[in-house]
Amino acid sequence: MKKCFYLFIVLFVLISMGCSKDMSGDKPPEVYITIGNERYETKLGAYCWKGTCIDTAGPIELLKGKEPIKVIPGEKISFIMDYEPKPNEFHLIQMNENNENEIKVKENSFSAPTQKGIYYYSYGVWWMDEKKENLSNGDAFYALVLEVK
Repeated sequence: MKKCFYLFIVLFVLISMGCSKDMSGDKPPEVYITIGNERYETKLGAYCWKGTCIDTAGPIELLKGKEPIKVIPGEKISFIMDYEPKPNEFHLIQMNENNENEIKVKENSFSAPTQKGIYYYSYGVWWMDEKKENLSNGDAFYALVLEVK
């Protein structure tokens, strides 16, 4: 009986270590955007991290009352995450006047819209397991708001 108990403990520890995938910290890492030489914070929204899932409001509600980051039309905006391992899947959704569009992110960057207005974004990232299909080791959504002048 003792051998079974110890075997169970060892298996539990090994499985726990395998699932953690070196994901450190109590919650997902911070994400910043850079525009020119300026660095701006994003707002962490919903996430699943180390077995804990937190649900929040969407970007528009999360950023209510926050001053938009002012950008010029077409300006390059880059995402910065000082964390290893980097997420291996990501999506960017733009919201403006009841419209939602997926925006292409290339080399951690995208371009500001060319039309004037206020634009909300949801930047979703996933740390997908490279060995097990459709298994996420963690995910997070970040919100930001831009104003094109």
